[in-house]
Amino acid sequence: MTTPALLPLSGRRIPTLSPGASSFPHHRATLRLSEKFILLLILSAFITLCFGAFFFLPDNSKHKRFDLGLEDVLIPHIEPGKEGRHSGGQVIHGQGGHDEHRHREEEESLRDKIRADHERALQEAKEKLRKSKEELRAEIQTEKTKVAEDLKKKDGPKPLPPVPMPKLVGINDGDPGDPDVKEKRDKIREMMKHAWDSYRQYGWGHNELKPIAKKGHSTNIFGNSQMGATIVDALDTLYIMGLHDEFKDGQEWIEQNLDFSVNAEVSVFEVNIRFIGGLLAAYYLSGQEVFKVKAVQLAEKLLPAFNTPTGIPWAMVNLKSGVGHNWGWASAGSSILAEFGTLHMEFVHLTYLTGNPAYYQKVMHIRKLLAKMDRPNGLYPNYLNPRTGRWGQHHTSVGGLGDSFYEYLLKAWLMSDKTDTEARKTYDDAIEAIERHLIRKSNGGLTFIGEWKNGHLERKMGHLTCFAGGMFALGADGSPDDKAGHYLQLGAEIAHTCHESYDRTVLKLGPEAFKFDSGLEAVAVRQNEKYYILRPEVIETYWYMWRFTHDPKYRQWGWEAAQAIDKYCRVSGGFSGVKDVYSSNPTYDDVQQSFFLAETLKYLYLLFSSDELLPLENWVFNTEAHPLPVLHLGNLTLPGSQDQR
Repeated sequence: MTTPALLPLSGRRIPTLSPGASSFPHHRATLRLSEKFILLLILSAFITLCFGAFFFLPDNSKHKRFDLGLEDVLIPHIEPGKEGRHSGGQVIHGQGGHDEHRHREEEESLRDKIRADHERALQEAKEKLRKSKEELRAEIQTEKTKVAEDLKKKDGPKPLPPVPMPKLVGINDGDPGDPDVKEKRDKIREMMKHAWDSYRQYGWGHNELKPIAKKGHSTNIFGNSQMGATIVDALDTLYIMGLHDEFKDGQEWIEQNLDFSVNAEVSVFEVNIRFIGGLLAAYYLSGQEVFKVKAVQLAEKLLPAFNTPTGIPWAMVNLKSGVGHNWGWASAGSSILAEFGTLHMEFVHLTYLTGNPAYYQKVMHIRKLLAKMDRPNGLYPNYLNPRTGRWGQHHTSVGGLGDSFYEYLLKAWLMSDKTDTEARKTYDDAIEAIERHLIRKSNGGLTFIGEWKNGHLERKMGHLTCFAGGMFALGADGSPDDKAGHYLQLGAEIAHTCHESYDRTVLKLGPEAFKFDSGLEAVAVRQNEKYYILRPEVIETYWYMWRFTHDPKYRQWGWEAAQAIDKYCRVSGGFSGVKDVYSSNPTYDDVQQSFFLAETLKYLYLLFSSDELLPLENWVFNTEAHPLPVLHLGNLTLPGSQDQR
């Protein structure tokens, strides 16, 4: 006898003919099958009738109660002990005939309703059976979401617990004193106002702006939704520049329009650094509760991204369904080091503000998992598979794909008031391996940070890598073996190399990536690496180096960059990136990036402000330049921190 093969179908198994079985049974079998089919039809009809009677016929007990109630109203009550329940039989008969007729009408009406309901239910069942598995799943998900939203509306948002506000120092002014420096600072403020006003006029509510086309713009990192990324990203810059009317406009839009219950797939990393970071910074600077509430609402939507076998989050998550996945281009379905490693600052603040340990525990779990893993040459590869917990391609970079992982190790230590010594040790070990394997000097004497690819050093440095000069300077104090001077010097050398990458172009703006071989140094070779998209990393390093050394060349270099941006990137509808920094007549890319307002203009403004504005002893900037206060926790511990120890 042939055993039926079993195929999965939506969690069930159905029998199918095995390959060897005949698909044409003989005549007697056909007759037997017809008889069985008729019997099955009769049986199913009977079951359907029983089903209908059970579910749709009225409950007898209810009718009894109805009749008794009717009697109590229409028939005089006879005291106990009197003969019969009713006096005056003639009244009963007269009333009873009328009642009987009405009961019949009601029963007929009820039967009609049952028939109609039964037919409608059968029709709905047929329609459901015609739908695909995907459509049925989508419908179920929609219903689940609707129920969840109804429950939320019923319960309302839970009030957040009161927590002591960290000590906030230097959140406005920062007058540099020197009239020449003040004039430069005012120019940066005017550039910010032009960028904001253009967005306000042509792209309001959209994620970003197309300043040439003068309309809204978005990219796949924000899904298909209009979440006002530029508004959220720019808020803290507006605040510290004293542009309070513009800040108020942004706040009103957020209060009325910022909604995270949208069916949109977003980048966990980008939404964390831009939205959660931006909202938290706006809350700390202004004290407006709405920003904290919105940050927490969004954070809750990101938590499903951590539902992986290892706890390493997916790169993308659907804000409505919570379904996550990774970028199609990432090595073997891997998550990216700079993405899952750039959550710590924001998530620690979320636990601090909400009392919910989940955020802290998620990021600490990532740290613990990485600490157990072998690292080739002490380096962290850029790719990690969230299903298997194994490294992907052995590619290490301090630029794109790796950069902010190292930055957040250092900043976790700084933000903890230098109590998170585990983070500091992890940072020091990582930097030591980077120095040994990735940092080299070119023939022309320029210090650069290359990229490690499968045991080979690629002598190329990206614009993104230029942030590292500032990171080395920021981490100099507290370095092991009295290496503070060494790391401050290393920061200065990286700043010099990155300045050269700007200075060796026609526009005096840096390319996306530049090489150090074939006689060319700090120059882009490929056409697709010659663009400048309003990036902040070089100016970020100038600012950190200025804060730690007060060498006037950093302000000079920053002013050169600001003038070049104003001359070559400014258009009537805002600021645009350019496609070739080596061309005297460049074409525009027609995008005003949200990070231009969040980072580039903020770092320029801080460069020409006094050190009293957002002092580094009290504030730590996330990787999108959103300032978060140092948590002077003293004897307090974060909820969940004991579980991790």
